[in-house]
Amino acid sequence: QVQLEESGGGSVQAGESLRLSCAASGRSSRAYAVGWFRQGSGHERLFVAAVSSNGRNKNYADSARGRFTVSVDNAKKTVYLQMNSLKPEDTAVYYCAAEARGLVQFDLCTVHAFEYDYWGQGTQVTVSS
Repeated sequence: QVQLEESGGGSVQAGESLRLSCAASGRSSRAYAVGWFRQGSGHERLFVAAVSSNGRNKNYADSARGRFTVSVDNAKKTVYLQMNSLKPEDTAVYYCAAEARGLVQFDLCTVHAFEYDYWGQGTQVTVSS
C-alpha cells in the first residue's frame, strides 16, 4: 500500500506563499495520480489540484488555477503544491491523496475524492487578512 504524509503548512498573511509537500512511502508506492484536497469550515474535502505520476497531466480547481502549481519529483517520491497569492479563503486543512488503480479520464476523475485510494493526515494552512 501507499503511505502519504503532508508537510509545509503554517500561518501566513494574505498575499504570501506556502509550499506543501506530499511524501509517499511503503513497500509499494504505486500511484497513477496524486490529488490535493482541502477541508475548510465545511465538512467536505474539496478538490484543489492533481498531477499524474509522470507529471504530464495536471488539473486545477478554478480557485487554484493561476495561483497554485502542482508538481511531482519521482526521484524523491514527493508531490508539491506551490501556493502563491494566498487568500483568507484558502484557509483549510490540506490533504494529499493517491489513486492506485488507474484513471482513464484524468481531468474528469481526479476532481472526485472517491476516486482516490490513500490519504494523508493533512496539514493546516491558515491565511490571515
